[in-house]
Amino acid sequence: MTLTAEPADRLNDCFLHDKDRLRHHEALSILKEGLAPLGRIETVPLSNATGRIIAEAISAPRDVPLTDNAAVDGYAFAHSSLGDQTTILPVVERIVAGETGPIALPPGNAARIFTGAPMPTGADTVAMQEDCTRTSDGNGVVIPSALKKGANCRKAGEDVKEGTALFSPGSLIRPQDIAALASLGKDQVSVHEQVRVAALSTGDELVPPGTPISPGQVYNSNGPLLESLLQHAPASITVRGPVQDDPVTIRETLLDLADNHDLILTTGGASLGEEDYILAVLDEIGERRMWQLAIKPGRPMTFGMIGNARFIGLPGNPVAAFVCYLLYARPVLLRLAGKDWEDPLHFVLPAAFSMKKKTDRREFLRGVLTMRDGVLHAGKFGRDGSGLITGLREADGLIEVGEDVSNITEGDPVSFIPFSSFGI
Repeated sequence: MTLTAEPADRLNDCFLHDKDRLRHHEALSILKEGLAPLGRIETVPLSNATGRIIAEAISAPRDVPLTDNAAVDGYAFAHSSLGDQTTILPVVERIVAGETGPIALPPGNAARIFTGAPMPTGADTVAMQEDCTRTSDGNGVVIPSALKKGANCRKAGEDVKEGTALFSPGSLIRPQDIAALASLGKDQVSVHEQVRVAALSTGDELVPPGTPISPGQVYNSNGPLLESLLQHAPASITVRGPVQDDPVTIRETLLDLADNHDLILTTGGASLGEEDYILAVLDEIGERRMWQLAIKPGRPMTFGMIGNARFIGLPGNPVAAFVCYLLYARPVLLRLAGKDWEDPLHFVLPAAFSMKKKTDRREFLRGVLTMRDGVLHAGKFGRDGSGLITGLREADGLIEVGEDVSNITEGDPVSFIPFSSFGI
């Protein structure tokens, strides 16, 4: 297996630094400044565009809605036709949604109209049918007097004016964006191609779910975890593992994955133990460009390159792997996929816990939202172990505690990052 040479313009595009242990914000700054989108563009049907990164600027080619239309079922008329009391107007037209021909309404008359139907020329107001009464002969309608001009009428361009810039390259397409694109008449959109991501779990102790287990073994939860997380990203996914802690097998697997993937994610084997081979193999076949972060959980994070593939070595403990994926791997993936860099949304909430911590490292606690006396607080999951998946299930997000903080008491303001900020 051979790897293509690293293009000259990619050699310095990410991960380079000159410190032994980086703080969280320093690592993010390196990634922000160094990473660039892969730049592969394709056109996809609107039905396949959700979750992709848009690659074109789109402005409204016409007003939305295209014409004035009724917001309710009722009767359309000119507001100037109303008197000081209730007014009886002859009903001379019936207009339904989808009507395309021009309709003129003579002054002093009304048109029976339905929600979404175009307003006739000469009408500017709609009375709801619940507020109106038809005359006994069925030819007229009694309109109440207390209506404002323009009531129950949607104006042309009320949603979007022609020429309004709606999308710029680098935006994630959400379901609500699909609705906006469809309202413009778009049936396809230019997007960045999905990032080709490989997820590899390593460890002699791992066995696949569904197989018998023996003492000393654990089921491989990191593989399914990464696969599930990647399904929320613009990625085409390859899942490998669990791979045994064997340097030859790991080397062959990484070389194979690097040959046809843009990003490789591994879990486990990123420390300095005798059976941790990821670092040694990475140093042999690629480049280690960032290792050891001043964070908890996840200190043994590894960043590097193998040929043209970016490499991120996540910790082996499930909590640390989950947290580090959200904080580092996900933004790297999205940036490669063409998205503008976007920091997760933080909320400042009063703490519902007390704790002491070491300084000089940033901690990300599993946070649980709780209501106290009508005020939302951020609580902390009771146990801190990096292997406790229960904490991830019970948490609503992460509580970020800075390097300089040594003590938190109940009521102190803390930074809370909801999992929804990461799209999960």
